[in-house]
Amino acid sequence: MKTALRDFSSEAEFTTSRSGGKGGQNVNKVETRVQIHFNVDGSSFLTDEEKQLLRSKLKSRISGDGFLIIASDEERSQYLNKLKAIGKLNDLLNRSLRKMKPRKKTSPTKGSVTERLQKKKLHSGKKNLRKKNFGDD
Repeated sequence: MKTALRDFSSEAEFTTSRSGGKGGQNVNKVETRVQIHFNVDGSSFLTDEEKQLLRSKLKSRISGDGFLIIASDEERSQYLNKLKAIGKLNDLLNRSLRKMKPRKKTSPTKGSVTERLQKKKLHSGKKNLRKKNFGDD
């Protein structure tokens, strides 16, 4: 069962500011840096279970008042930075909401065990050849 990717940008608030980096004088006068503030607790797209899951998985990225903040200032235009920030937000939330399959515990195959033991025997044989025999004169 594959979950459909959702677009969360309609619930996000956008703020702009001046950014550093490439752009020359353009950087000093145009607000190209875009920040997205997404209220995890106040989202109507998410169920209570999904909100709890996001709070646990993204606890280091969610501020004290429940906002997930994502910024983009890589491009020289505000529009491209806004698109990148929306992409980052959607990607992050969709990846965090994906349920991982539980790992099945397996044991090593017979062939891999014998191969490992043979390599260990070869390695110890090399080590034994390097030893100096002090008892034989």
